[in-house]
Amino acid sequence: MAIDLSARDSDCHAGGHRLRVRTLGQWSADTPVLVFLHEGLGSITQWRDFPQALCEATGLPALVYDRYGYGLSEPLNEPRPDDFLIQEAHTLADLLMHFEISKPVIVGHSDGGTIALMVAALYPEAIKAVVTEAAHVMFEPVTRQGLSAVYERFQTDQQLQDGLARHHGANTREMVTQWAQTWLRPTLAHWSMHDMLPAITCPVLALQGADDDHGSAQQLRDIGDGVGGPVDCVMIEACGHVPHFQARERVIVEISRFLSTTL
Repeated sequence: MAIDLSARDSDCHAGGHRLRVRTLGQWSADTPVLVFLHEGLGSITQWRDFPQALCEATGLPALVYDRYGYGLSEPLNEPRPDDFLIQEAHTLADLLMHFEISKPVIVGHSDGGTIALMVAALYPEAIKAVVTEAAHVMFEPVTRQGLSAVYERFQTDQQLQDGLARHHGANTREMVTQWAQTWLRPTLAHWSMHDMLPAITCPVLALQGADDDHGSAQQLRDIGDGVGGPVDCVMIEACGHVPHFQARERVIVEISRFLSTTL
């Protein structure tokens, strides 16, 4: 059945910060809702029309938001702490309460996928299901290399600077710098969330591109071996770090299949 997916943008406060939120469709207390978590340099608008397409394919409404320091949300005013991903997970839980979403299906890409796993570990009774794309559960050499390459390119690539500025405005340079310098701290050189994975009991679908230049296949294996509940891991051939663009139809099919069983 077709649903009204008119986009409605608003601001709200969650986790102590002002966040920009976009809702697609409407829901009641018992409605499963897709909740999108963007990547480390992402935003609402950088998902393009993928949230709408997934809503249409699954018949579910959605909430998409700019995390603190991104897009049209409150700009960063201090360095991110080492546990910033856990703080983001708590902010998401606060946001779910604010919008009265009792059956969230968290869809996270890259850093957003990691946060999705974290919120499922920290609030196991509150999360209906998790879908991750290119999530990382440990900081690998290939992750450092991929991140450093993007940061170095940003310093001189005017096209990249302008492209990100269309989504993040005057906050762009600070956003990129904080993202890179936080992950490159010596204190995060051996970061992992392996100890949190057994606490995840909701169903998980983990997707990764076989050509991902930010994480090896070990990330996917560790999610499959570590999650405490049912988990389905899918490696997508001829696909890099952004499956929802590089293998869009395959991703929509996999998520729709997973949710038809889970929900």
